[in-house]
Amino acid sequence: MSERAVAEAAGAVGCGRMGRGIAAAYAMAGQSFVLIDLRDRTPEARNALHASVRADLSAIFEQLSSLGLATADQIDRMLERVKVVDRSDAASALRQITLLFEAVPETLEAKREALRAVSSHLPATAFLASTSSTMLASELAGMVERLDRFLNAHWLNPAYLIPLVEVAPHSATAKWARDRMMVALSAVSKVPVLCGDQPGYIVPRLQALIMNEAARMVEQGAATAEEIDKAVRYGFGLRYAAMGVVEFIDFGGVDILFHGSRYLAARHGDARYESPVIVDRHMAADELGIKTGKGFYDWPQEKARAFQKEATQRLVRLLRLAGVEPRCQA
Repeated sequence: MSERAVAEAAGAVGCGRMGRGIAAAYAMAGQSFVLIDLRDRTPEARNALHASVRADLSAIFEQLSSLGLATADQIDRMLERVKVVDRSDAASALRQITLLFEAVPETLEAKREALRAVSSHLPATAFLASTSSTMLASELAGMVERLDRFLNAHWLNPAYLIPLVEVAPHSATAKWARDRMMVALSAVSKVPVLCGDQPGYIVPRLQALIMNEAARMVEQGAATAEEIDKAVRYGFGLRYAAMGVVEFIDFGGVDILFHGSRYLAARHGDARYESPVIVDRHMAADELGIKTGKGFYDWPQEKARAFQKEATQRLVRLLRLAGVEPRCQA
């Protein structure tokens, strides 16, 4: 863990599902975390919120303990690392924070209110990240005081379990803010990926296509929901957990994607199946992936052999976890 990452005082504005999930992730990593509630509540409502946060975090940590990911004596220590701060103490708490996540509901009104309320209280060295899964950092940047210290960090639910966080700076985000975010996330055992400030980032954009196509197949009678989910659980999902989507293109062959896409587009009469121009360019250059030594990636022989071995090893481990690994018969 880097010295810079240890120095970050982290928190979130918003005490809902995402805020609590991020708080749990930090507590699991041994770091303190502040959850800031900006709502004007009665004393009874404040007490109820504090009890709800503690109950949810306790349930998360107890579940982790039951799964062998934490010991029973760690639960109280993890709970102590998360502090809930009410509106009256928010300004004081914000002045101590160097990394703040905005985790309020996905509406422009809620984002605007929260970002404007917190940005003026943060110290000059702090940086601020929305966790929006739909709104662009460039669309939200006008709601903060310093554009250079603002970006998006999209955590996937459940935030305390899923390693991936999609980091999307906008055009005015300072390099120091982007780099510090990548380091800070790595320090709490997350896997940050850098992506452009475009709608859907990476995972939501892929998910939307896959989920809509699954629903369309049910609608058209191509397969039942149960059969589609079985196909994903024991085929599609396993393969793309063992290797990435773009790696899979190169592994199978860019030409396979090209010809398969043309066939599906023609048979379904739907242009959404057509391959993009970048695939056509790779075809024209005979950059077909592993088989030609170059595709979306460069594939010198040694790298290709190592990749195939590692991908197979990952796949076997996944098959074993799913309880469906193949058994060789005598």
